[in-house]
Amino acid sequence: MLILTTILWILATVEAQGNVTLGQSLSADDKNTTWQSRDFAFGFRGIPGKKDKFLLAIWYSRIPDGTIVWYAKRDNPETDRGSTVELTRSGFLILRDHKGNELWRSRSLTDDSQVSHAAMLDTGNFVIVSKNSTNIWESFKDPTDTILPTQELDADGSLSSILAETNYGKGRYQLRFDKGSLVLNQIDMFTGKPYEGYLSLGSGSRLVFNESGSIHIWNLNENLVNLAQTESSELNYYRATLDFYGVFTLYSYPRNPGGGGRWSVFKAWPSNICVNWRDRFGIGPCGYNSFCEPLDWRPNCTCPPGFSFLDDNNQYAGCKQDYPNNPEDCSPNGSTIGEDRFEFKSISFVNFPFSDYGIFYPATESECKQSCLRDCSCAVAIYPTSKRDGNATCFKKQLPLFNGVRDTATYDSTVLIKVLKSDASRKTSETPKRSDENRDQVILILGVLLGTSAFFNFFSLAAIALIFFCLFRRRLNDLTGVRSRRDIETNVQFFTYKDLEHATKGFKEELGSGASGTVYKGELISSYGDCVAVKKLDRFAQDGEREFKTEVKAIGQTHHKNLVRLIGYCDEAEHRLLVYEFMENGSLSNFLFGVLRPSWKQRQQIALGIAKGLARCVEVEMEEAVILTEWAFQCYSEGMIEKLVENDEEATNDVGKLELLLKVAIWCVQEEPMLRPSMRIVTMMLEGAVQVPTPPCPFLLSSMSVSASTKTI
Repeated sequence: MLILTTILWILATVEAQGNVTLGQSLSADDKNTTWQSRDFAFGFRGIPGKKDKFLLAIWYSRIPDGTIVWYAKRDNPETDRGSTVELTRSGFLILRDHKGNELWRSRSLTDDSQVSHAAMLDTGNFVIVSKNSTNIWESFKDPTDTILPTQELDADGSLSSILAETNYGKGRYQLRFDKGSLVLNQIDMFTGKPYEGYLSLGSGSRLVFNESGSIHIWNLNENLVNLAQTESSELNYYRATLDFYGVFTLYSYPRNPGGGGRWSVFKAWPSNICVNWRDRFGIGPCGYNSFCEPLDWRPNCTCPPGFSFLDDNNQYAGCKQDYPNNPEDCSPNGSTIGEDRFEFKSISFVNFPFSDYGIFYPATESECKQSCLRDCSCAVAIYPTSKRDGNATCFKKQLPLFNGVRDTATYDSTVLIKVLKSDASRKTSETPKRSDENRDQVILILGVLLGTSAFFNFFSLAAIALIFFCLFRRRLNDLTGVRSRRDIETNVQFFTYKDLEHATKGFKEELGSGASGTVYKGELISSYGDCVAVKKLDRFAQDGEREFKTEVKAIGQTHHKNLVRLIGYCDEAEHRLLVYEFMENGSLSNFLFGVLRPSWKQRQQIALGIAKGLARCVEVEMEEAVILTEWAFQCYSEGMIEKLVENDEEATNDVGKLELLLKVAIWCVQEEPMLRPSMRIVTMMLEGAVQVPTPPCPFLLSSMSVSASTKTI
């Protein structure tokens, strides 16, 4: 009986581990052909919610949801319909797109070139085997976010989380060995370099997940230190996954679930990630302007009053202020203009440990509120409920808030969130006229951004298109010689086409041109001088008048101290023109393409500074054409981005940052408006707070020209 049982087990194992012969291939299509073992499958998996997008992956074939445990091309795993994977006769797994371009290949672990076959094993390990029965390559040696029983993680190995629940891009968290300890840490999204660890699981040099489902660390004394002791693996499937919210979790799933099964948490590291982040720098598991509270082993993220999620589908991406700060809310001495427009909303048992910029004692709660209310920089005040002689310490905090934690056992403070009253509006008082020196400074900053680099010229043009329409409102004196026709709705001057034709002497002196129109010099005496810049738009949408008036209204209600002013507009018959203050120092292009060339690091800082400046504008949605050549996107998609920097040695030596900036730029000029990120997200991308996903082609198939608009916050 024992012999028969053994024979049956061997036959079942052989059947489950059917060999893959050299030259065999699989395709990303609806046939769902796979290479299988008894419990696992290797092949292409469609990504939920993403039509015609696939992963080359390994998953549990007997579990209804087909939980994925490995995928190829870890940093950018998504591939398109029609992609193929082939086991070549030279012993490599090669992933190609539908055009035959190579996307990924397995790397050899040995010098043995005598390839026999490949196999999907019942352990979940996909192996390429030599004729000497050694593994030339195996998925266990190239892990992603999960390890399985019989798998080990060596001192030079690591696990990386995915970006979000259905986004398999490389995420913000990492499990690795560092200086003899197994640690969890965040990574810098720009460089991939690790931040300081937020949890140490123990000392050692190897993580062992044995066949029974228990996890140990092999320490420096060659002893096994137990992390988790599970039940028999004959009853349950086990996996240990670094989840996208930063928790390393050991899961179990019944092999014979009966009425249904699900993955259950056996153990988690850390058990309360919110508390683990409480005393550390970084954006934490919930992102900026959010607070964290544990719920079933994972962080539950909540926005404070007056804030809402950046991404309604991802609570871990952080929150944005519903009423964003604006320069016109602040006086030159830093006090709040129109403080009666604001009020406080309170929450309890919450703290944001590292956002303090002002602390004073003694203070009553009323004094704490008034100080924050009158201080333009103050977004939150925290006042303890326990007091001495009616006084306590007042903590004033500014944006962004980070590492917010809700803990009823630790915090007894009242958190006061400053919000705009529901019946209040933004302050519209006059802003003092800035000096010509300040105007010169912003033009110079924009001018030196790109130097002579073709790539940075392209990136700057994308930014300028945003800047050009993020202008601030100011009441103007009537123009001499032109009858006053102020549009109350848009708060700017209305001109007839004849007015502007006369002012520009028949559109005689051209200052420059762009994708949407040409700019001419005109003479109109105004509070900004004797000259103006008149932009004559070449094209507009089919519902042009309504859309154009909406744009002008948005511009007229937008304010920023470092941006040129909109004086007026013309909307007459087929004519659409915008009138701006005249910049004596010449056109932006003269500065952008001049000889000044700051260092690579300075150019990066300037790019980030521009994004931060734009992120302070009010929330409007606008459209302005920008230049993006197919050549630039082609160079990116074909991995030849060095061609875009014209032998700029500093840039080519930092190709990782160069690629990141290019990806951000391509996202900003997507022809489809819904695909463009807000400027706040752009800022977070540039700062490394969020990962920059691979951008799609910015052009719609039906379009022969490139236009872009942006939604700024």
